[in-house]
Parts: sequence; C-alpha cells; structure tokens
Amino acid sequence: MADSHIQDRRTGQHVRRRHVFYIPGYDPFPPRRYRELYRTESALQAGISGYRISQHPKPADDGPYGWNVSATVDGHDTETTMMILQWSDIVRSSMQAGIWATYALLVRTAWVYFSGGVMFRLFRLRAGPGIAAMYPVVMLLGQLATALAVAGLVGWGLAHVLPHWLGYALGLGAVPPILHGFRKIDGRFFVHYLLLDFAFTAKNRGRNPPELEARLDEFADLIANALQNPDLDEVLVVGHSSGVHLGVSVLARVIRAGHATRTMPVLSFLSLGHAVPMQSYLPDAQDLRRDLRYLSTRPDLFWLDVTAPGDGCCYALCDPVSSAGAAPATGKRWPLVISAAFSQSLRPETYRKLRRRYFRLHFQYLCAFDAPKDYDYFQITAGPLTLADRFRDRKPSASVSHACYLPKTARLP
Repeated sequence: MADSHIQDRRTGQHVRRRHVFYIPGYDPFPPRRYRELYRTESALQAGISGYRISQHPKPADDGPYGWNVSATVDGHDTETTMMILQWSDIVRSSMQAGIWATYALLVRTAWVYFSGGVMFRLFRLRAGPGIAAMYPVVMLLGQLATALAVAGLVGWGLAHVLPHWLGYALGLGAVPPILHGFRKIDGRFFVHYLLLDFAFTAKNRGRNPPELEARLDEFADLIANALQNPDLDEVLVVGHSSGVHLGVSVLARVIRAGHATRTMPVLSFLSLGHAVPMQSYLPDAQDLRRDLRYLSTRPDLFWLDVTAPGDGCCYALCDPVSSAGAAPATGKRWPLVISAAFSQSLRPETYRKLRRRYFRLHFQYLCAFDAPKDYDYFQITAGPLTLADRFRDRKPSASVSHACYLPKTARLP
C-alpha cells in the first residue's frame, strides 16, 4: 500500500507540526461541541494508553474555529492545530421545515430512493444503514397514525353532543399539537433529524446544492493554503459520516489544482463511519463518483477508511470507491479499509452499554477506547507519526466488501 511518491515526502520522520481539518457530518450543532469532545476523550485515552496530551486555545482570528494540541508520545513532542470546517449553518437552514412540510419531504425523499430502486440496492449492500433510512419513514407515519387515532377518539366524543360532521371536524384539531409534541421530544428519537438528513442528500438527486458547493470551494482553499506552509510535516483531513464524501470532493479539488506536490507537507485523508452509497447511488451523483475514482488513483495522499460492523449508521467495511461503482479498471490505490473493531477495543460492559445507543456509537471513532488496537484517533491526529507511517504495513481488514449494486448505466466506464 505504500507509494514511492509519498516516501519522497518526509516519510519516516517524526511529525513536529501538523494541521488537521475536520469535516463534520450533517450536524446543526456549533463546533465547540467537537472541541469539548476532543478535550474529554483525549484525556481519557491518554490515561489509558500512557501518553501526554493537552489542549490550548487558538487565536480567534487565525482561520476557522479550532484549537491547538500538544502531545508527547514515546518521547516525541508534536504540536497540532485542529480546525473545524463548518457547514452547520447550511444544515440548520435545511431543518426549518414545519410539520406538514416535513411530511412533504418524507414523500419526496421516499420517491427519490424508491422510484429508481436505489433503496433496494442499498439494502443489498448493507442492511443496517437501510434500516436507519427506513426508521424515520416508519416512525413519522406511526406518529401521524397516532395523531389521527386520537383525533378520531376526540371526534367520536364530540359527536355525542354536536352534529357528527362537526364533532369529527373539531377532533382533527388535535392532530397538529400531537405532531408538534412528537417533534419537541425528537432529541430522544432522532426521527425528524434522520429524515432531514436523507432529504438533504436526496433534494438534488445526489448533487450538492449550490451553497454547499461554494462552501467546499472555501474548504479547498484553506487546505491548499496549509499545504503551502513549509513548517508543517503533515496536513490531515478528517471526514466523519456525511463529511466523508464532502472530504472526497474537497481533496479532489485540491489535488486537481496542483496544490499537493512532493515539496509540500504530507497530505493525508482519514475517513470515518462513511455513508457514501446513500449519496453515490443516487442518479445525479456523477460528480461524486468521478471524485471518488480520481482520489482513489492519486499518489499525492494516503487515504485510510475506518468503519466498524457495530456502527449501524455506516457502510461498515464497504470500500467507498468500489461500492460506488467508481473503481477504475487499473491503478486503484485507495482507500486502505480497516475496522475500528468496537467489539474488541471496548470492554464488553462498555460495548453492551453503547450498542443500542446508535448515534453515540456512530461517534465512537472520535472517542477513547478501553483497549485500542492500531486505531487511536488521538495518536493519529496529535501523535508523532504521519497516517502513512502509522498504517504503512497494515493490511485491509478481513471481510472488506468491494460489491456494487448500482445499475450498470450509472457506473463510471
């Protein structure tokens, strides 16, 4: 998996300075949430694994929101700047739909995924994410059925003292407040959140909306500028969940523009918990599929993809390039696909506690492990080895799937 081009670029040297760009998934929360998660979980992991790590403020006027990290691992000191590439404002603006508009989105999103057989092909690839996609459909229809049932009972009661038609008409007035009540407790069930996530992806049938495309251009410029800094040893881009396919498109732009060369810092890409097929299988996702193919052949970076079978919200051990129908006939280098092995790197009692907390488990890649194997998020982002050096001799995990269930007409030639 090692490449001579990468070896020419500081491979084998310890990282003194690193710049990390983190691309979140479909998340409306402010970036300080990631700072606090990093602070608490890195301290836990350092205590378990026996290294030192600390976090410091970053000047507010020095680029996007972020923080600085100092780490000492195996006697080597490393300074890292973490930056969050935000698109949470775009996410929030997409979550403004009212109750009835949400049901309209449900119909439209279901049509996009079912009309061309996309959902059936996604189920063939991995059942878990397909079930996650069906969850908001079933729950929202269940909530509507519950509201209508209550409305029917109210109408039946009113019909004893009012004309039947008027009693049942007034009973329907119970539907909106019941549906609003369900939405107020959505933080416990994530029904509306998941639907809006899938609706955002399906809105343009797999194409990014213009406002997101403009934001990706900004991200590409920030990464390109970091690659011009000769004091850096590594520029690491981390994409999580929906942030993985955004990272693919951003890095494809950076490399196409010639910003990754031998004389610059090592460029690395860490993709975590990807759900790439949810977008790449849509009919108008040709740009994403082309970016996947392009990035998979490039000697300009090292790309590690990490998933876990215990994470039901991702396409675990599915090669994001091959499963998208974007693998070239020859010359494919990336990604190196490995498992975070939650069931082995967490204590049995920890794993039992988390296994039904699906969204928390989807963020485990960013958290501490009780008995980490070769995947340690904090050593990757703040330790003394580049991603290429850390995983140079690592073989892909067993059971990696290269299957693709796209229609042949949608696959790249």
